[in-house]
Amino acid sequence: MDPGRLVLAATPIGNTDDASSRLRHLLAEADVVAAEDTRRVQALAARLGVRIGGRVVSVHDHNEAARADDLLDVVAGGGTVVVVTDAGMPVVSDPGYRLVTAAVAAGLPVTVAPGPSALLAALAVSGLPTDRFCFEGFLPRRAGERARALAALADEPRTVVVFEAPHRLSALLAALVEAFGPDRPAAVCRELTKTHEEVRRGPLSELAAWSDAGPVRGEIVVVVGGARRSAGAVDAALVAAVLADVDTGTRLKDAVTQAAARTGASRRDLYAAVVARRAG
Repeated sequence: MDPGRLVLAATPIGNTDDASSRLRHLLAEADVVAAEDTRRVQALAARLGVRIGGRVVSVHDHNEAARADDLLDVVAGGGTVVVVTDAGMPVVSDPGYRLVTAAVAAGLPVTVAPGPSALLAALAVSGLPTDRFCFEGFLPRRAGERARALAALADEPRTVVVFEAPHRLSALLAALVEAFGPDRPAAVCRELTKTHEEVRRGPLSELAAWSDAGPVRGEIVVVVGGARRSAGAVDAALVAAVLADVDTGTRLKDAVTQAAARTGASRRDLYAAVVARRAG
């Protein structure tokens, strides 16, 4: 018997109209719907006018590993198991990773029904560079651990995206000011796609003052611009690599462009550093 499939299906992050036709079909036709919260997926199906045809089971952080064998037995037997979380794409700061790794290890088919993503939605509306970014999920709750995590990101040249609970937003923004400086551009995206959607853009210090002025509610994504490097801060090894490319016949401009695209370094700063090295 041919195996079935494990399907990771994205659900709306707010606006029900963002649900895909494929999600509707999967909820109606799957043998098993593995949901982070069974009540929420039932409510979503009702709003979509869909009757879930198969069995509905809960799969969350605390039971995912224990449920994996039973769910993969369904797939191995030719059935379809659809994994959904409360909002957005499974696996991205949500359950699903253990199921995927177990399915891959067992050689079973894994596919995806893409759709809404709070990460990508926030990045798109932030007004910050989107060509290169890193996603850090939820940072540590403890102040010391969070400070260490942010210190490691202080020189990150890519745009940084994090999730945060509303009652911890002020503490996060204060920690970002401390680690990245008050002038780093950022955006706080709240309740994306929902009735009270709000995107606040500005320097970290302004956003921190705004969050301190009153309670902030709803689902939160924070997007922070990457660190800008001066010519003196360009890594010496990267300058040497560019010069080595030039020595093999690559034009200086092309070598700098390629190195900047590969590493995220500022092309202008890297060019200036290479020219300074050659002149010295």
